[in-house]
Amino acid sequence: MSASAVPPPALSEAAIRRLLVERVDERCLSVGMVVGVTEANRHRIIAHGRRDRSGAGLVNEETLFEIGSITKLFTALLLSDMANRREVGMDEPVAELLPAGIRVPVRDGKAITLRDLASHYSGLPRVATNGDPPDRPAGPYVAYSAERLYQFLASHELIRTPGDSFEYSNVGVGLLGHALVLRAGAGSYESLIRARILDPLGMDDTVIAIPSRLAGNVASGHDDDLEPTSDWTFDVLAGTGALRSTLPDLLRFVDAVCDQSSAIASIIRPLMTPRDQGGLELAKPHLDGVIALSKPGGTGGFRSFVKCIPEWKRGVAVLSNASIDAVVDLGAHVLNSRRDLISYPKEVAIDPACLARLVGRYQMNDWVFDVTSMGDRLHVPVGDQHRVFPTSEWHFFHKSSPVQLTFEPGPDGRAARLILHHNGTDQIAERIG
Repeated sequence: MSASAVPPPALSEAAIRRLLVERVDERCLSVGMVVGVTEANRHRIIAHGRRDRSGAGLVNEETLFEIGSITKLFTALLLSDMANRREVGMDEPVAELLPAGIRVPVRDGKAITLRDLASHYSGLPRVATNGDPPDRPAGPYVAYSAERLYQFLASHELIRTPGDSFEYSNVGVGLLGHALVLRAGAGSYESLIRARILDPLGMDDTVIAIPSRLAGNVASGHDDDLEPTSDWTFDVLAGTGALRSTLPDLLRFVDAVCDQSSAIASIIRPLMTPRDQGGLELAKPHLDGVIALSKPGGTGGFRSFVKCIPEWKRGVAVLSNASIDAVVDLGAHVLNSRRDLISYPKEVAIDPACLARLVGRYQMNDWVFDVTSMGDRLHVPVGDQHRVFPTSEWHFFHKSSPVQLTFEPGPDGRAARLILHHNGTDQIAERIG
């Protein structure tokens, strides 16, 4: 191991707990969070907060959370397993796994392969153009059937050639999971992933359908306002984000990635190998000169994160039951204390009457947007999440992005301009109405 790749000392349990108390109790970034660290197969798990804002019990190491896009790692492992068994070829066109007559888009004579789907080089967009909105009850995938998937594929025209460039695609990995289920002749994605991946790893508490034995310790999801959200349900695109899991199970997966003699070592190897060397290229170079496998996940009311550095024999997993993106920097810091934490401002209570002087239309170059209020909440359409939170009567911040906003008063007492602070730059939007 090179000197630059020597891992820093691990954070103590007390230090991790302090971070969780700050994020849950003081910064209101989640209702309940659980962090787990594994070092050479030795696990430490720290939990803080509640399963539900209503007070329905505390989270603990066995609490079940939705893990969203972390599911994609398991779909990639399933592809690797089936390729290892010669049931599929990595470079086999996905069209060959689908029912006869189903059209899959082609560009420049190149078909979309299974490798392209797993590594996000398919040219397919992030979401299907005939999908449902993310705020639909039970999520955007609950009613997205095989028929709708085939309709999307038949009508979609690629703007990128498969294999040429990276573009993250939920629908692409969902299509991969569906195609593998068809080729295997399995009854469902869950039954196939259990037989091939979860059972060999001893991940008994990683599920899609919640069994009765786990039903008493399930976290409820919450939005940016920490209001309850509905659980997400998946149909044909289960392979893109349907799994639920616990901290011990995710650490078992991390251990397997770090252990070259694990039960699934042979099928993990392609995930860590570059595409031009025949792999899926899901692992990336780390700042400390080593290779790391990491993946964030999210659904309507949850955020999750796993990361491991095999050379260090160390990995981390973080689970949160709120949609605020407060897990990635935390997990990266717990894994490697040389990585900085995001500094989240502290929300304060202000008189809702103060918001009236901020409401209006503002223009920044060609961008015109409306600032609105409802009760004690201010909404500014910046990024995917519109609600902003006060640190004072004139200063606000986003909880899901490193964006802060300052309103400057004019002579009439109303805000005359809005300054957006992001990544060290300030952009000014003048009031126009």
